[in-house]
Amino acid sequence: MSNTTFSGPVTSTNGFIGSLVGAVTISHTTQAAVNSTGTATAAQVATGYITSTSAAATTITLPTGTLLGAELGATQGYVFELSVDNTAGASTVTIAVAVNGIKSSAAVTTAGSFGDVSVVAGPTGLARFTLMFSSATAYVFTRTA
Repeated sequence: MSNTTFSGPVTSTNGFIGSLVGAVTISHTTQAAVNSTGTATAAQVATGYITSTSAAATTITLPTGTLLGAELGATQGYVFELSVDNTAGASTVTIAVAVNGIKSSAAVTTAGSFGDVSVVAGPTGLARFTLMFSSATAYVFTRTA
């Protein structure tokens, strides 16, 4: 569970427009375990929380923009947050993008921060990524924590 502080206007998908100031608790009731190198399914990514307990180095490739966009019901401007938890793992997890998944310019030019797609193992093995959809079938990928 994590807390995020927002301030400013809020528009929801059901038409509510207002403003929010304060902490918001984001709780993931479902998680997806990805413990070996391969492509995560759109359903696994849609949980918003991927765990890995692998003893070996693992590369998790995100689904294509088409598959993930369909699973999430994404349209242009849709923003999705993905957390990766490697605290119980014994080796690094690397996140890769597939067709129509594009690393943002910040991710490309700032490899040590926004571009860091590796999640170390152990107590500090947590990362958050933001996927911003430019259409229903394409997303831009950036590490945000």
